[in-house]
Amino acid sequence: MLISTKGRYALRVMIDLAEHQADGFIPLRTIAQRQGISEKYLESIIKLLVKAKLLAGLRGKGGGYRLTMAPEQYTVGSILRLTEDSMAPVSCLEPGAEVCSRSGECRTLALWRGLDKVISDYLNGVTLADLMHTDPEGFDYVI
Repeated sequence: MLISTKGRYALRVMIDLAEHQADGFIPLRTIAQRQGISEKYLESIIKLLVKAKLLAGLRGKGGGYRLTMAPEQYTVGSILRLTEDSMAPVSCLEPGAEVCSRSGECRTLALWRGLDKVISDYLNGVTLADLMHTDPEGFDYVI
C-alpha cells in the first residue's frame, strides 16, 4: 500500500481547513498558497471532498470551502478511502476482487487480512483533530 499524492494532499487540505475554521469559507487560492499545492490539482481533490460532503463550498465573493463537521468527526481512514483506489496490502483483498483460486490453501491469507485490519483500525482511529495537535516528528503509537 502506497498513499498517493492525492491522498496526502487531501489530508493537508483538511487539516488546513480545520486549523482555520474560525475564518469561515476559505478561498481555494488561499489554501493552495498556504499548502504549496497547484490550484488546478487542488481543484480535483476538493471536488472529491465536496461530492462526499466532507466539505461545503460557496461560490462568489466571500466564497470558498469549509468543513461540514467538527475535526474530531473526520478520520484519516475516511479521507484516504475517498482518494485512494485501494488501501488493501495485497490485490486479493481489494474491494470487488475475485476470489483467488488459491485462497483455500493460501498460507499467507490470514497474515494479509490481519495487516489489512491493523491498517484500517489505525487510520480509522486517527482524526483531523489528532493531526492538528500532533508534533510534526510523529505519533507515539505502538502497533
